Amino acid sequence: MNCWKSINISKEIGQNRLMLISIIIGVLAFVLLFVPISLLHGITSIIESGIIPFIIALLLLPILHSFMNMLPLIMMQKRVKIYFKSKVKWFPTFHTEAHLSKLESLMVSLAPTLFITIPGLVASLVIPDYYVYILLFTCIHIGITSIDFLYVYHIIKAPKRAYIQNVHDGLDILLKEN
Repeated sequence: MNCWKSINISKEIGQNRLMLISIIIGVLAFVLLFVPISLLHGITSIIESGIIPFIIALLLLPILHSFMNMLPLIMMQKRVKIYFKSKVKWFPTFHTEAHLSKLESLMVSLAPTLFITIPGLVASLVIPDYYVYILLFTCIHIGITSIDFLYVYHIIKAPKRAYIQNVHDGLDILLKEN
């Protein structure tokens, strides 16, 4: 296999800029979603007992996001090695020795959006008493998944027969030798 392109978003853009972009997208998503959803629910009282589960959910969000990235690999029976980054010990990441096709890699990158963000948006529409907490949680997750969408952009631009390898600091797009 030949390496067509190595992608390391945090090295290309910078960790501080990535954090800033993520925060801006999360806040913008909350501002754009809160007004229509609050108009939809009308005047409802916000139950303050939802703050404790909200804080617990926020603490578990990075772990949940990483697990949702790993879930398609587990379902496809690919061997996954879980490790914890040295900078942030409680944020698990994963590594797989298997080369993933473009479709498999897209499924891995988009899984948190499908399994956390979309159900969160639906729940904020369906549950009027806790919609503020659910929407805030979902918008924070939208900010986190914005980084995944940067990887999706590069994966989509890869050649049709490319394979994606998840390395410790990003992705390698590989092409088979002819």
